[in-house]
Amino acid sequence: MSSTTLDLSNPAVRYNRVPKVTPDFWIIKLLAVTVGETGADFLAQQMGVGLANTTWMMSALLVGVLVLQFSQKRYVPWAYWLAVVFISIVGTLITDYMVDLAGVSLEMSTFLFSGALLATFATWFASEKTLSIHTIFTTRREAFYWLAILFTFALGTAAGDLLAEGLALGYLPTTIIYACVIALIAGAYFALGLNSMLAFWLAYIITRPMGASLGDWLSQPVANSGLGFGTIVTSFLFLALIVATLVYMTRTHDGQDVAEPGNA
Repeated sequence: MSSTTLDLSNPAVRYNRVPKVTPDFWIIKLLAVTVGETGADFLAQQMGVGLANTTWMMSALLVGVLVLQFSQKRYVPWAYWLAVVFISIVGTLITDYMVDLAGVSLEMSTFLFSGALLATFATWFASEKTLSIHTIFTTRREAFYWLAILFTFALGTAAGDLLAEGLALGYLPTTIIYACVIALIAGAYFALGLNSMLAFWLAYIITRPMGASLGDWLSQPVANSGLGFGTIVTSFLFLALIVATLVYMTRTHDGQDVAEPGNA
């Protein structure tokens, strides 16, 4: 259904508030999570704001962005992806805050966020009897959705840093490892019939540590096994790519799912 034919005046038609899963969805998602890593480092370190102040400031801004997203009542590309970028940054900051300031180990952070994500999915399913991303047409389902997204970003940051820094594998090898995991998930879905919702959420979780490791590899100094582009260049480069991809998505397809009455 084209964005020009959406019948927003018809209360009998409910519109999904999140996009269809298309190849460009995964491209922009990977770009967004990479910005989350480099953007958080840029704000906390390069801008001299400090990790604690940056975490609270960006969390407050995220609340405002989510209020804007929730008010749309359907998928609006710029509002949705703005929320993804902000929640990616905040997810990174929360993990960094726990590890760097609260003294929680990367192993424990990974464990805690894994538990929080599983609890979110369990509560979501108990409440809605589905984890489908194709019928996010109520405020409650959207709240579960964004809470799960936040925990995937926080978990991904911890898991990525655990391999790259905690286990000293390096940023590029970690990126490659997680890319291989995503390839295995895709193979299991297309060749072995892995459940589509399970495949989606597994891939969504793994793209976070992959993107975080990619961002660190590009931005970190050569002495730290990076390419030395810095957080400023890397962040603005990926933001430009996000905008370009978003323009392409908007012009070629609206990504809108429509849930007819009675659909769960």
